[in-house]
Amino acid sequence: MAGETILTIVGNLTADPELRTTGTGTQVCGFTIASTPRVWNRQANQYEDGQSLFMRCSAWRDLAGHCAQSLSKGMRVIATGRLSQRSYQAQDGTNRTVVEMTVDEIGPSLRYATAQVTKQGGRNGYQGGGTYGNPNGQPPQPPQQTTPPPASDPWANGGSGHTPDMFAADTGDPEF
Repeated sequence: MAGETILTIVGNLTADPELRTTGTGTQVCGFTIASTPRVWNRQANQYEDGQSLFMRCSAWRDLAGHCAQSLSKGMRVIATGRLSQRSYQAQDGTNRTVVEMTVDEIGPSLRYATAQVTKQGGRNGYQGGGTYGNPNGQPPQPPQQTTPPPASDPWANGGSGHTPDMFAADTGDPEF
């Protein structure tokens, strides 16, 4: 949607993601990502931690279940999503404002770790491009050729671009 603030954050999860279900049956997963910048202090000749940012995040529907199943406390993640701001009245009567991120994409950071990815089946074969439009999640197969290609077809031998005798009588003129 136009005008939304898109943010990418890299940091560590402060706790295990919490999976809940709304009254309408929609799954939502809540978690917090802590991001602490490191800056080089020339005088001390060492790195120092800067001010930490704690970003409250929520993931919805299938992504919520995937987050709850795949992520855990302390894991370094990369998340992209939309920032939103909301105001509410606290129990003590004060007005408060919070900034939250609705996660669109999230995954483990591979800078200091490795990961094993398992594709999950999507609705109607849609997996955000991962299923190639096929419900079984496999890439499209080339069509089966019922008749052999003509012998004069230079592309018929697997894409090498020439048949063995193609250049036997090379006149210097292109074949095409």
